[in-house]
Amino acid sequence: MQLPVQSQSTMYAEAWEADAGPADLVEIARTADRSGFDYVASCDHVAIPRRLAAAMSTVWYDPVATLGFLAGVTERVRLLSHVAVVGLRHPLLTAKQYATLDHLSGGRLILGVGAGHVQEEFEVLGVDFERRGAVLDECVDALRAALGPDEFPTHHGKLYDFEGLGQQPRPAQERVPVWVGGSSPAAVRRAAVRGDGWLPQGDPRDRLPEQIARVRRLREEAGVSDPLTVGAITEPLYVGEPGWSVGRRTLTGAPEALAESLGAYRAMGVHQIQVRFRSRSRSELTDQMAAFGAEVAPLL
Repeated sequence: MQLPVQSQSTMYAEAWEADAGPADLVEIARTADRSGFDYVASCDHVAIPRRLAAAMSTVWYDPVATLGFLAGVTERVRLLSHVAVVGLRHPLLTAKQYATLDHLSGGRLILGVGAGHVQEEFEVLGVDFERRGAVLDECVDALRAALGPDEFPTHHGKLYDFEGLGQQPRPAQERVPVWVGGSSPAAVRRAAVRGDGWLPQGDPRDRLPEQIARVRRLREEAGVSDPLTVGAITEPLYVGEPGWSVGRRTLTGAPEALAESLGAYRAMGVHQIQVRFRSRSRSELTDQMAAFGAEVAPLL
């Protein structure tokens, strides 16, 4: 699941998150750890322009700091950047940060990457917004080298060129999974050709099968034989019958009913689902997470 509190866009943040902080994140992450969740995720924005602040808010915790903080209070759950806009930073800087996170967490990192969409962020950091897709493509290639086993990684590209520069600690994992986010044609192709996983953004159920088929076709055409982890973001959930208005798109009901509905994602070829729960407080959220882990997940 994507963590609450750490990003507070009006599209999905609950009202209670405005007054929440580190203690809430710790309890939510620990609940995810205990309840069998596969990963917790954190977003990435450097700065939000005033024109977008009303909708997006300016609350966007740094993902490396956030995931590193939560690594220290959890034991099992994996740590996903969903997504890191890696084109905003030099690949060696990104590699240093995330290799250290993987090392300190005992190999729990999943590096989710995306192209980004806020033009002012790119401009203030001196990065070409119009070429962000090409920048991301090379960043992924450079990060493959910089997060690999070699102490002195080598990459010679159009935008980045390095060799003979050592970085330790190395990641604990032999190969850090790189999941590519986005549902545009360019993002789907990038996931198919360069990714270990695909994180679709906003694809409704009826569109997913076609998108998954395209990812698989492009991957086959590129001659990539490694397995690809296909993800999906579910509708908002509420385990049980809510006594308040949770919105018409929210899936509610008994564990068996939720499991039956969510099981349709597996039939489409999805390997992991990212869930989000409606809640009015941290305690209601953690209760929902625990109920899902105990009563719904075993049925999937």
